[in-house]
Amino acid sequence: MPEATEIPDAVETVPGRLIVLLGPSGSGKDTLISGARSEFAASSDVLFVQRVITRSADAGSEDHIAMSEAEFDAAIDDGRFALTWAANGLRYGLPRGIKAHLAAGKVAVVNGSRGAWGVIRQVFPSAVAVEIKVDPGTLAQRLQARGRESAAEIEARLIRAAALAAQFEPELVIDNSGPVETARSALINYIRQSVARQVG
Repeated sequence: MPEATEIPDAVETVPGRLIVLLGPSGSGKDTLISGARSEFAASSDVLFVQRVITRSADAGSEDHIAMSEAEFDAAIDDGRFALTWAANGLRYGLPRGIKAHLAAGKVAVVNGSRGAWGVIRQVFPSAVAVEIKVDPGTLAQRLQARGRESAAEIEARLIRAAALAAQFEPELVIDNSGPVETARSALINYIRQSVARQVG
């Protein structure tokens, strides 16, 4: 099912670099982001964006800001988001503070959504996609191990993953089918190169 998006009125061109990780649920985006965050903990040049999501704070592995539907609506009215989108019955928002970080010419990293890639590029035209890929068999095993979805729901996710993969062109593809350390190193190296490019 297509993802509904809400497009802000203003589109701003910023000198910073927004790195958006895209990939299916179960591909390990949160794990890779967590590892990279630890690597750059002492650097003010890299911001790991904490998403706002309309789900409880203890749901899933992502470190996010939880809001109710009413709180999310109020945040929109107050102009607290740079952009928002909806997917799988949840609403997502990126805090407006990301704009100041990018305006300073720095690097930001966020867990994105393939269905929302179009709106992300509209708001941040210089955003780049990093695709996290996992072979279908491994992805199915990971989704089953989470125990959060039925076999039919997992099958639907796999079909959707294949369909959405053709909707964007990543600057980098990271295969996370094997040891997570390999994929994490690839992401860390890419972020480090991006910081050097911005500084240079």
